[in-house]
Amino acid sequence: MDHPATKLLSVNLGRARAVPYTDQPEGVTGIDKRPADGPVRVGVPGAAGFGASGLAGDTVCDTRHHGGADQAVYAMAREDMDDWERELGRPLPNGAFGENLTTTGLDLSGALIGEHWRVGPRLLLEVTSGRIPCRTFQGHMGEPRWVKRFMEKGASGAYFRVLEPGEIRAGDAVRIVHRPAHEVTVALQFRAVTTQRELLPRLLAAGAALHGEALATARKYVAEYGA
Repeated sequence: MDHPATKLLSVNLGRARAVPYTDQPEGVTGIDKRPADGPVRVGVPGAAGFGASGLAGDTVCDTRHHGGADQAVYAMAREDMDDWERELGRPLPNGAFGENLTTTGLDLSGALIGEHWRVGPRLLLEVTSGRIPCRTFQGHMGEPRWVKRFMEKGASGAYFRVLEPGEIRAGDAVRIVHRPAHEVTVALQFRAVTTQRELLPRLLAAGAALHGEALATARKYVAEYGA
């Protein structure tokens, strides 16, 4: 299920800094992430040595909407970022979307909720959801209508929870070691919670692997409107 070209191009960390465009109460954000020089420990947020992020040394400032077990790690495909580079007409270095992992050779939009990734020799991740754009992301990108444009394109990248901790670095191979028996992709989940709410009942097939907030939203929709 793996391919030698599926790997990490970089592992990116962010430090808190003050910006004028976030609604976070302290006015700081860690979205500006830069590639790490060496290995990075990845574990469960809140465990010893970890804050709200699943990466040691990475800062999550707005814990209302970011970080935590279901959003421990965020990955973005270099291929999708290259597409945005062509559309925006400017370079987007690894980490520019606030992603922890910049990957190559992997279709993140087509990843299944509950899919397992083995990254490097030990780290095991589980796909939980796509990334919902926010005001801070728009301010960081400095592009007009960015939130709407990002949602329209639908290449959201993917969030993961950490099943088995491990140490990773740029160049590590990524192996897809488990694909669940349903058809709920990251792209489907993203559309369901953003622009096509009628798709929400289909998310229930992913079960407990789904991001907890998305699962609750799907269940509420079904209770109110039926499947």
